[in-house]
Amino acid sequence: MQFGILGLPKVGKTTLFNTLTASHEATGKFDAGSKTHVAIAKVPDPRLVRLRDLFQPRRFTPATVEYLDIPGIEKGEGAESLDLAKLKTVDALLHVVRAFADPEIPHAGGAIDPRSDIATLDLELILADHSLVERRLERLDKAVKRGLTPQEQHEKKLLAETIRPALEAETPLRRLDLGADNERLLRGFQLLSAKPILVVVNVGEGEVANARPEDFGLGGEGRPAGVVVSAPIELEISRLSADEQKEFLADLGLAEPSLDRVIRASYGLLGVISFFTVGEDEVRAWTIRRGTVAREAAGTIHSDIERGFIRAEVVRWDDLLAHGTLAACRDKALLRLEGKEYPVEDGDVVHFRFNV
Repeated sequence: MQFGILGLPKVGKTTLFNTLTASHEATGKFDAGSKTHVAIAKVPDPRLVRLRDLFQPRRFTPATVEYLDIPGIEKGEGAESLDLAKLKTVDALLHVVRAFADPEIPHAGGAIDPRSDIATLDLELILADHSLVERRLERLDKAVKRGLTPQEQHEKKLLAETIRPALEAETPLRRLDLGADNERLLRGFQLLSAKPILVVVNVGEGEVANARPEDFGLGGEGRPAGVVVSAPIELEISRLSADEQKEFLADLGLAEPSLDRVIRASYGLLGVISFFTVGEDEVRAWTIRRGTVAREAAGTIHSDIERGFIRAEVVRWDDLLAHGTLAACRDKALLRLEGKEYPVEDGDVVHFRFNV
């Protein structure tokens, strides 16, 4: 999975990026970054850690997410300032919104107003999409003389009658119900306002324990999902030992690092889950779309396993931990044999039988 981290200047994007990916990009108060940073984050999963402790494998491989830290977007310059070449490849967007006060760092808009900033970034994405759609319609208009293919005719109708009017009404395309066929048609355009978005509200240290996404108009029908963090304090926590982290979190009134919730919310946004493979060689998490059937899940490991799929041996992760071995789970009838159409569930431990 790949996420693009967006926001206005000086909202804490790069601090969040450093925390998620254990990077060390510069985060000076007075100089905004001008480069796109790319790094990988390991997905924290206590279930996988406990399976690792049980099997003591030679390799331990958590799931990963790739994050792109995009330079701050100046209001009114979205189409020009966005790193469109990189953003087009991402699966979803993380919009970092500033809700902390710091007299040394003036807000780009003059005042701290998270709701206004959320609307501002949406508008910048809409304007970038509108420019792209206009250019495509101009090319299609020129191609009318030579005759449009049926697909081009459908594309022109969709862009002119549905997509452009929505953008001109300042409606993000992610809110439209376009249907599967139209969504596939538009996928090649990689329109930014059509991508799923998670709003990360960056608050001060004193507010992180009590602030809720709902306080900023997030969550619920027609509104983007949200998570509240305090990026500087989260960066400090991420660099402590496990025991020190627990003590620091307790002092703040937090049950877990807020950034664990960022990654979980990212998974939920895209509708993905993890299944596990275990053994002495490796304990590993694999990421798939919710509803993926066993044969397709096998293909995430290797195409030969999908091609030669026979059946899947499946046990729940907590049952395996409770009984200690796959053999014990088999004796308790907790290890099941499933066919190729079995929808793999979050937390399944799976061994694929195959023959090629």
